[in-house]
Amino acid sequence: PNHSSDRHTWFQAALAAGPGSPERERYIFRDGKGEHGELPPNNWTAIFGGSAWQRITEPDGTPGQWYFHLFAPEQPDFNWKNPEVHADFETTLRFWSDRGVDGFRIDVAHGLTKNLDPAFDHLKSVLSGQDLFEDGQHPIWDRDEVHDIYAEWRKIFNEYTPPRIAVAEAWVEPHRRARYASSEGLGQSFNFDLLQADFRAADFRKIIGDNLAFAADSGASTTWVFSNHDVVRHATRYGLQRTGAQDEAQIMNVGGKQWLLDGGRQDEVDTELGLRRAKAATQLMLALPGSAYLYQGEELGLQEVGEEIADEHRQDPAFFRNKGVEIGRDGCRVPLPWKSQGSSYGFGAGGSHLPQPQWFSRYAVDAQEQDPASTLSFYRRAIPLRHELQSAEELAWEASPNEHVLHFSRPGGWHSITNFGTTPVALPEGELLLASAPLEDGLLPANATAWLRA
Repeated sequence: PNHSSDRHTWFQAALAAGPGSPERERYIFRDGKGEHGELPPNNWTAIFGGSAWQRITEPDGTPGQWYFHLFAPEQPDFNWKNPEVHADFETTLRFWSDRGVDGFRIDVAHGLTKNLDPAFDHLKSVLSGQDLFEDGQHPIWDRDEVHDIYAEWRKIFNEYTPPRIAVAEAWVEPHRRARYASSEGLGQSFNFDLLQADFRAADFRKIIGDNLAFAADSGASTTWVFSNHDVVRHATRYGLQRTGAQDEAQIMNVGGKQWLLDGGRQDEVDTELGLRRAKAATQLMLALPGSAYLYQGEELGLQEVGEEIADEHRQDPAFFRNKGVEIGRDGCRVPLPWKSQGSSYGFGAGGSHLPQPQWFSRYAVDAQEQDPASTLSFYRRAIPLRHELQSAEELAWEASPNEHVLHFSRPGGWHSITNFGTTPVALPEGELLLASAPLEDGLLPANATAWLRA
């Protein structure tokens, strides 16, 4: 809802209409600065680099106004001060809700409303520097009035039985997340804190404790995420090796961005270690109160595709507009392998829109679904158990044998124990329900999680 394509009917109508027309008021058009309007309205930069403003050619062929794009020039931003934009999205929400969808993921949920006051024109890049503004007053991000939009949407969601759900993709400070997740708003907001964490017991415990406390204070449920379409897959992040002066935190943190900046070399990844840690982390996450979000392909243990994608096949705007700086996000967006054979591994006729490496065949669904030891089979055991064992939104930390072990219990007498360390540890008494890796002489091995019923 932040933007449309520049090929959208509305935007094409805006280009054909003149300045000040109702069609242009659906977007953010401004006159340029300079003697002939040849300079952009301000010097703000876009997420993918370059100016956040793009000049158009008017219908009569003369250089014309500029339009605002927070991301790529092909993605013009809507003007959420325009009632037509509100009405059109309400129609869209009802269209899909009438057809039975459960809910909606809201892209860039914290960026819809803007303040283009000339007083901010001097800022070189208004996209950063959140600390320069009071909460809710940043010109672009996380403005208070964005919640007026979501209050309108909540009324629509509540017209249905059951009410439709929504989850905000909002990269905001934890204390600001609750408003997006409130019962008067979208209902949930992605919590990306674990996505940015290293594979360390202390980091996980702090993030889990903090977010459960935020949820309790706000009355909203929390959410948990390890991977999405913008970051390196966590089965790869957790397998990245120390290289020279870089420590594990620098390499893995912020969704593996440092690895991307270094070129995304596959020989820097211990895939066996990464998958083992990913399964352990996921089983821990599935034991937590709140909602678990899984990114397509992680149930296959799929690794990131790194430097194997040739430049001519890449599609991410971040690659083209920051060329030579990072390889972009295409590696986590390569289509999934459904079959171990075929030109697109079962994705569709012909080749896929992003090339799939040959090693994808080992991760294919048809290669895993009959194997009880596969990652897919592990997920298919874990998720039904989660439904069976989840109850009240309560968690109690239990004593652990050392600082590298996280042990907590949930109502109903079941326990989750994760060994982040390098040596096996003893498990408490109880019925073993599931382990992310085979026990070793009855001990929980390194980089593994077990669920017990006491």
